[in-house]
Amino acid sequence: MSSPSNAPTRQDHLSAALLGAPDPAFWGRQRVFLTGHTGFKGGWLAHWLAEMGAVVRGYALAPSTEPSLFAVSGVDKITESVIGDIRDAERLNAEIQAFKPTVLIHMAAQALVRASYDDPVETYSSNVMGTVNVLEASRRCGSLGATIIVTSDKCYENQEVIWAYRETDRLNGHDPYSNSKACAELVAYAYGRSFYHQLPDHALVSVRAGNVIGGGDWSKDRLLPDLLEAFAAGREAIIRRPKSVRPWQHVLEPLSGYLVAAQASFGHGSPENLAWNFGPRESSNQPVGTVAQLACSLWGDAARLTIQEDPNAVHEAGLLTLDSTKALIELQWRPRWGLHDAVANTIAWRKAFGEGADMGDVTRRQIQNYVAAASAGAAQ
Repeated sequence: MSSPSNAPTRQDHLSAALLGAPDPAFWGRQRVFLTGHTGFKGGWLAHWLAEMGAVVRGYALAPSTEPSLFAVSGVDKITESVIGDIRDAERLNAEIQAFKPTVLIHMAAQALVRASYDDPVETYSSNVMGTVNVLEASRRCGSLGATIIVTSDKCYENQEVIWAYRETDRLNGHDPYSNSKACAELVAYAYGRSFYHQLPDHALVSVRAGNVIGGGDWSKDRLLPDLLEAFAAGREAIIRRPKSVRPWQHVLEPLSGYLVAAQASFGHGSPENLAWNFGPRESSNQPVGTVAQLACSLWGDAARLTIQEDPNAVHEAGLLTLDSTKALIELQWRPRWGLHDAVANTIAWRKAFGEGADMGDVTRRQIQNYVAAASAGAAQ
């Protein structure tokens, strides 16, 4: 397979990728097939890609929440939006082949730990067989220079230890969600070794991030969405596991890493998929209670918070952090917003929504502010 004629080669843009920031000159020439564009992370990525001039076709189920980032920020206005299921292999393949993408980013998934306990079959079918279907279609698409498989920090076998997990650490998962993400990583590895090694100009990459926060997330049983909805309604917010430590980061942080990894690997195949961690700075690895108190303080006087531990709660990791040294050294990628900025921007977005602002404009302005911070090399 030759490199897509309308796209820059890996060599053309390797130096730009190594600046550690997404390159509009690269993305402005790409056709991106994005699964999961109706979700939280997918919606933010769709806006960022469109902001850089990429042509984006999104493929996903209808939004799972009401309201949703997809609806309130107008994601359907900036993408070619297809409502479809990644488990429908025939339709998924047809949409990919017809669009002729140069980059494919797979984000569609059942993304919640608690929901995976309620319906493990749906979780595995979406997260494992959905990934198989994406990879089957991807490897047969001659226009592609890079395929990016998005999984999670929870793909690692969590030993509840103080050191951060590296890309070479063991994969596994206690709950169906975490385990399904480990399975998706193993699927990507097998496809890389079995099929993609025959595609010298088509890179296969997997990317792993921590607990993302940001405006437009209305998922249930997630800390910031639950807190901000309670604050906005004037209700007391309750947190269930205040001592659990997570690698908190604004959604734009890992998205910038995904884009940089795609730039650096584009058009350069490998015998196996390349894995990358994109976690926050060490100071952002904080307990749930600390993050909740910060959100309460930044929201203002109307915020009320109660800690109410649940001894009958389903198992979730108590301590989980990521080591992003590989991305720092090889891609010169680094987080730009600390925990305070991540929470402050999330609250600013939610308050703007409550005031009836144009949320497409608010979303784009936050992306522009993040890009400005990255360009200045600032750690805000």
